[in-house]
Amino acid sequence: MVLEPVVARAACAAALLALLLGGATPAVAAPKAKAATKAAAKAAESGMADTIYRNGYVYTVDASDSVQQALAVRAGRIVYVGDNTGAALLAGKGTRLIDLQGRMLMPGLIDAHMHPLSGGKRLLRCNLNYEALTVPQFQARIQACVDKESRTKGIKEWLQVVNWFQQSMLPAGVETTRATLDAINTARPIVVRSSFGHSNLVNTRGLQLAGITRSTPNPATGKIARNAFGEPTGLLEDAAMELVDKLLPKTTPAENITAATFAMQALARQGVTSFLDASSDQEIFTAFAAIERQGKLSARAHFAAEVATEDGADPARAVASVLKMVKRYHQEKNSVDPSMRVRHAKLYMDGVIAAPALTGTMVAPYYVNRGTPQHPHWVPGDSKGPPAYFPPAALKAILGGLATAGIDAHVHVDGDGAVRETLDAIEALRATPAGKDVRPALAHAEIVDPADFGRFAALDASAVLSFQWAKPAPDTVAGLKDYLGPQRYAIVQPQSLLLDAGARVVFGSDWPVDALDQWFALKVGVTRTNSPAAGPEFAGKLGPAPGMPRAAVLRAATMNAAYTLRQEGQVGSLEVGKLADLIVLDRNFFQIPDEEIADIKVLQTVVGGKVVHQSPGFP
Repeated sequence: MVLEPVVARAACAAALLALLLGGATPAVAAPKAKAATKAAAKAAESGMADTIYRNGYVYTVDASDSVQQALAVRAGRIVYVGDNTGAALLAGKGTRLIDLQGRMLMPGLIDAHMHPLSGGKRLLRCNLNYEALTVPQFQARIQACVDKESRTKGIKEWLQVVNWFQQSMLPAGVETTRATLDAINTARPIVVRSSFGHSNLVNTRGLQLAGITRSTPNPATGKIARNAFGEPTGLLEDAAMELVDKLLPKTTPAENITAATFAMQALARQGVTSFLDASSDQEIFTAFAAIERQGKLSARAHFAAEVATEDGADPARAVASVLKMVKRYHQEKNSVDPSMRVRHAKLYMDGVIAAPALTGTMVAPYYVNRGTPQHPHWVPGDSKGPPAYFPPAALKAILGGLATAGIDAHVHVDGDGAVRETLDAIEALRATPAGKDVRPALAHAEIVDPADFGRFAALDASAVLSFQWAKPAPDTVAGLKDYLGPQRYAIVQPQSLLLDAGARVVFGSDWPVDALDQWFALKVGVTRTNSPAAGPEFAGKLGPAPGMPRAAVLRAATMNAAYTLRQEGQVGSLEVGKLADLIVLDRNFFQIPDEEIADIKVLQTVVGGKVVHQSPGFP
């Protein structure tokens, strides 16, 4: 191997690069400079870089969280990470040279729990935008949608309203029932979807069409809310929503493709380069397969095929349903371009712990008010929420069948009872040959009993958490504080508590449960505070637990998330040989005040070396 011509050519390129980018190359210690030169010269033997980023704060998220100065990309992969001098050795006539001017370059975000097709579809619906609304405002917004559609929709067509932040209705605790919707001037059936995804509010016409009366029994894993006389109030929880959902017109294949395309654009703007669709059905698979064929899949797409709760009675059928989707849609490609991967299964163990649903499965009962609204007296009640949706024997059998098939389980657990039962099943699974290599994930875990903190690390079970929930807000202050009691409320949203106990903490936004705002979520992960715009009643920090260190927050949204997707060898950090999935930020995550993290903008998003989003002002 002869290095002299390569080094000589690279030296000329270095001079050219310095001239083009301006400024002197910072001094580098001789041993480091020699190592960088040697590594770059070796890389240059295979050709010059397609793109070189220089003069940056290159945060690698490697094993030591090292910060470098430059990075080079060739054929969709990273071929060099180091200083400016070494990068210059890879510059050729066709190399695109980008002066970061000190900006931060980091791995693309990996969102390990979201519902992107649902997020895209909601852009097509009557949208309440997660806003805090009084009852008159709530009614006026929906009336405006009715009036807008009056010329195109008949009285028999459902009006579907989305992104209702049920817990933020004003004033706090105000009741919304079918009467609230009946006051809207229309004969159309109306269904309003809570942004949490576990509650629907339906008007009287809608209940009639669904055949829901006082004699309709509650589904096994859901609840029909009723008044003091036993009449349905219009609020449907979890599986009870299916009584209406099955009547709703399906979005067309063309609408789904549009929604999936919108979702990809939204993710690129946020800097998301990989994601897990955390509850995938045939409609979702079909839409993303379509945009993949069209070349519009601009993030690496992972899917968790949903296991129906009714399949708990037949574990073999449950596993077979997942494998059917794997066979049809999973792609193993060597290309650097995004593809579809299906090697996860989604199970729901409970609902949500927030009032008014209180459908999360708990270790100890929820609190109830034995006093009056004026003089409350909160004490433990009789309800621990519903039994877990999958009984222990069924859960163990399904997890075992999935593990044998090489599928990782992604389990919805909101209450500490659901967390415990799932950890028990994983413990049993780990004792089997098939369970040695699985990578189970518990999603949400809004409350975890302290006795179970250390079990996440002991069982190597990842905690996939939505950081933005760990703040004072209507769903935490009004929806949890009294109902959980002081001891449990003090440890709600236990991100840092699990981290300190050695757990692998992973970020998943759960979009569209909340608006897609990755950097606000990461800010809350650090601070446990809401936006100042939320108002004085939601000022301060949620509970006594600290926020997470900034490096841990970014690792949760990069390498830790990559691990849960079995992609840590390809993405999640900026290292030679990995795919060039990276983002450029307008400010340094580590060098700004805490509250400014929410204001970070992504200037460029790159997936496999291809720019999928770029701010107009970025070179």
